Parts: sequence; structure tokens; C-alpha cells
Amino acid sequence: MLDVADLSVNYGRHRALSGAALTVARGEIVVLLGANGAGKSTLLKAVAGLTPAKPGARITLNDKSLVNMPAYRIVNAGLALVPEGRGVFGELSVAENLALGAFPQRARSKEVPTRETVLSLFPRLAERLGQQVRTMSGGEQQMVAIGRALMSAPDILLLDEPSLGLSPLMAHELFQSLGRIRETGLGILLVEQNAHLSLRVGDRVYVMATGVMSGGGSAAAALDDDSVRRAYLGG
Repeated sequence: MLDVADLSVNYGRHRALSGAALTVARGEIVVLLGANGAGKSTLLKAVAGLTPAKPGARITLNDKSLVNMPAYRIVNAGLALVPEGRGVFGELSVAENLALGAFPQRARSKEVPTRETVLSLFPRLAERLGQQVRTMSGGEQQMVAIGRALMSAPDILLLDEPSLGLSPLMAHELFQSLGRIRETGLGILLVEQNAHLSLRVGDRVYVMATGVMSGGGSAAAALDDDSVRRAYLGG
């Protein structure tokens, strides 16, 4: 389980995140809703070790503290981030991107079965293993990015705006894949602009406003919540 409490982040004098707290268990999808600039991406980066947290933060994964741990060690502890913009290696092939994902020590002995799982989750990738990633569509590149993260054999997967720039059809297909990933036992913390899709696939939801957690609960209940519908679902 990922357990975060009292997580604050400053950018210079600007407080981007203040006292955030959440949990993500294995086998569930937790959605993080909020307007642009609310601090969602900052939270993911802080948990992943890419942005320093203020003193006093508690970030644990399976009861092991991740605070002040280098990002590569956080990956080896069982947490993987798929950043906004994907961050794939465009000049490399699909197979090479996936192989790089298996570099952490925890993943090396499981590389072959993990790759089989990834290709079963994303059959398109199995058809394009030799293709340069830069020649693929945005949706296919997002599959590569998620597949590469899965190759590190994580317990918890952090996803930042996975449907950004995708067609509605491709976004729907991608979210179906997230449901299948959950069935493998992984926990997912999902930041996503498409509130309709994310709340339909999610189990629980937290809401952020200007760097502060302002609420949380069942994703299904949030779909029927008037304040959530007005703010994120178009009425």
C-alpha cells in the first residue's frame, strides 16, 4: 500500500502542495481530481522522488519510507510513474523501450513473464515490437509508456494525464486497459483530465483545490455528487 500524509511542496516561495494525504492499495484505482494548477502533478512527482517534499512529510510504500530516497531507488521499491507527455524514447523500438523498463533489480528476474503480461494487456505492442516509437500514434506511444513502467514490476503505478491528446476512441481503449491492469493486483493513482472516464474506472477519488485536499470518497458516488458534476462533469 502507498500511504501519503502531511505532504507539502514549495516552488520557491510558492506553496504548490499543502498537507496532502492519501492512500492507494494494491488492486484499486484511485483518481485524483482537480483543476489545472491544483497540485496534482506536483503530488505525483513528490511521491516519485522527482520533486523534494517539505520536512515532515510521510510517504511509505509497503511500510517502507520513500522520503528523501533517490528516484531510482523508489522505482526499485515498487513504484513507477508514467509522466504527462509519456517520456518514451522515440528513436528506440517498442521492444527496446520495454527492455529499459526492466532495468531495476527487482524486475530483472521477472522480465520475460512481465513482458508477456504487458503484451497481453496491449496486443498492439506485440504487433509492433520492432517499430520505432516516434512513428507510432499518440495512443500507441502511451501504451509503450505504460508498458515500460509495468516492466519495472511495480506494486503501485502513478499515471499523469494518460489520455491527453488522444482521440475519444483511443482514450476509451486505454481506460479499458487500466481496468485489466488493476485485475493483475496493481494499485493505480490516476491524475486525469477526463473525469467521466476516470470516475467510471476508478474505485475511490480525492479532490484537490489550490494545493489542498478538499474531499474524497467513492468514485461511483462522485459521479452523482452535484458539486463534482458542476466542477468536473459539465453540469
